Amino acid sequence: MAIKSLIINPGSTSTKIGVFEDETLLFEETLRHSTEEISQYATIFDQKDFRKKIITDLLKEKNFDVNSLNMVVGRGGMLKPIPGGTYAVTDDLLEDLKVGVQGQHASNLGGILAREIADSIGVPSYIVDPVVVDELSPTARYSGMAEIPRGSIFHALNQKAVAKRYAAEIGKPYESLRLIVVHMGGGVSVGAHEDGKVVDVFSAFDGDGAFSPERAGGVPCGALVKLCFSGKYTEKEIYAKLIGKGGFNAYCGTNDMRDVEKKVQEGDKKAEEVREAFITQVAKDIGSMACVLQGKVDQILVTGGIAYDKAVVAGLKAKAEWISPMTIYPGEDELTALVQGGLRVMKGEEEVKVY
Repeated sequence: MAIKSLIINPGSTSTKIGVFEDETLLFEETLRHSTEEISQYATIFDQKDFRKKIITDLLKEKNFDVNSLNMVVGRGGMLKPIPGGTYAVTDDLLEDLKVGVQGQHASNLGGILAREIADSIGVPSYIVDPVVVDELSPTARYSGMAEIPRGSIFHALNQKAVAKRYAAEIGKPYESLRLIVVHMGGGVSVGAHEDGKVVDVFSAFDGDGAFSPERAGGVPCGALVKLCFSGKYTEKEIYAKLIGKGGFNAYCGTNDMRDVEKKVQEGDKKAEEVREAFITQVAKDIGSMACVLQGKVDQILVTGGIAYDKAVVAGLKAKAEWISPMTIYPGEDELTALVQGGLRVMKGEEEVKVY
């Protein structure tokens, strides 16, 4: 029997939903929210009823019977560090999403909305591979400062999805492969996947690895300390320089790789240099993860929106494909990744995890 599912992926100014029958998309919609609408609510959790109503209203407009659903899957949020997998939205998980134990983010609403809608019709609710997936090896946690261990907050959903997709395409279990997965979007994360776990990762959050369209990545720490205590900037302004106004935004005034490419085509030498620096930094991250895997790398997988950029991909291949061949999966189909995680549990291919 086909399994029907509602997939919910909340963003800061939008809620993306998809309705699937098994892995076949019946329809999807990106519901956009104005700044005025969102600003009415003091916290992320306060937005719950507003977002739920626009989802249920859309389903009614589509004449879709919500009672025909077999499961509801939401994007996972800022929970405690957990291993990868598909998790039931239990009471404990729900409470930590409401509180935001590692921070307030719109993705926290994914599991909350999934649980509420699923409970109303008596079906299970899940989250899949949230950004807090943490499977680091013990040695990967050392930063050099005992007070600041390295953490794991990265594009786990897309990294895991493309790794499993590649494994299926070559007919091998994901758990048997040694992969380097590169996600290039608003942030960049590069992970070493060994035996089904991300044992090390440049986490793309709070300053690690290559710079990206919006993030500064790992910057010289001494100079950063001096900047923090210069008296010129508030804590909030420093964070904005690191996350939001860093990377391409800082150098080229845009967070869109297509704009950077346009500048390059128009002869902008600075933009060309920035692009080359970006490629080099990502390639260095790949090289680092190759060392983690002791040089035994079955494949390098490149994904995310910037993977559509032919010049960037060609540059990465020139610098890093001597390590292992590259397979390119442009973009990030998060709705499909979420439904696949739910289906693996519903079909008994994978055990559901409990938070």
